[in-house]
Amino acid sequence: MSVIINGSAGVTTNSGAVYDGLQRGTAVTASGTSVDFTSIPSWVRRITVMFSGVSTNGTSLVQVQLGDSGGIETTGYTSAVFSTTTAPLVGVSTSTSGLLAANSVSAATSFSGVMTIVLLNTSNAWLATCTSSRSDNTLYSLSTSNKSLSDTLTQVRITTVNGTDAFDAGTINIIYE
Repeated sequence: MSVIINGSAGVTTNSGAVYDGLQRGTAVTASGTSVDFTSIPSWVRRITVMFSGVSTNGTSLVQVQLGDSGGIETTGYTSAVFSTTTAPLVGVSTSTSGLLAANSVSAATSFSGVMTIVLLNTSNAWLATCTSSRSDNTLYSLSTSNKSLSDTLTQVRITTVNGTDAFDAGTINIIYE
């Protein structure tokens, strides 16, 4: 395989694939019931979702959903998040509708954190981990099993489990590579 480095921070292989390294999305002020990042290139193998001071007007948990050319997939996830304070394990929540980013969110608190979503294999199976903290110093840690898409990932949605609580503060962005 030949590799061409042209000085533009990109690499082109003999198969024609172009790798530009880290690509940052456009930071979005969290508002409405969902935040979408679309037009993700087919070559992406890792997505990092960054949350800063994000809160909602309700208590539904914040989650990330993956999508392909057929749209956002809302079922088939296996996700668990636990929160800790002074006790080893304070609360556990699970979801089959998305990758959970935070537990025990309320309208009075916000959270910041990073979720990393990686491609497991060529059959569009994705894995995610997330670490975040709430404004009252509660630490979260997340583990998920895989979520298989029916086609190549092209979009990511950040929403709540109930889909009706609205974001009322914070910034969300992605990096993909």
